[in-house]
Amino acid sequence: MGNKYIAQIHPNGCGVACVAQVLAVTYNQALRFFRNGESAAALRGFYRKDIVEALRLAGKNYRFFYINQKNRGCIYKNGTIVFIAPGRKYPRGHYLVRVKNGWMDPWINRPDVTCGRAGFRRRLPGKPIYGIAPDITAQ
Repeated sequence: MGNKYIAQIHPNGCGVACVAQVLAVTYNQALRFFRNGESAAALRGFYRKDIVEALRLAGKNYRFFYINQKNRGCIYKNGTIVFIAPGRKYPRGHYLVRVKNGWMDPWINRPDVTCGRAGFRRRLPGKPIYGIAPDITAQ
């Protein structure tokens, strides 16, 4: 993962931006790994299975898991994507990806919709529900 953070271009494209960050490619390059990527990023967003499938198509073996007390530490491995619960700031939830010493947020200046900007956060801006991480059992 490079030092440049990837901003989401579409209103519901945070998952695409996180995949792009993991793959060290552009947002548009990552979008090609998603089925109906352009329309889904604009309208509904992506589910965990969509992200795992996109990463698989890009040659990465990832799996998803629900976060609980027992496995919470797993989310702090670089390259892990987390989904935070819907709330006031992110009504549909939001994906972020773990980078060195923090989190890459593909829409750090939300709710500004005119110019989405990616940035670094030390802490998650909400409660993580599930993680998407490299599947070490498949290696």
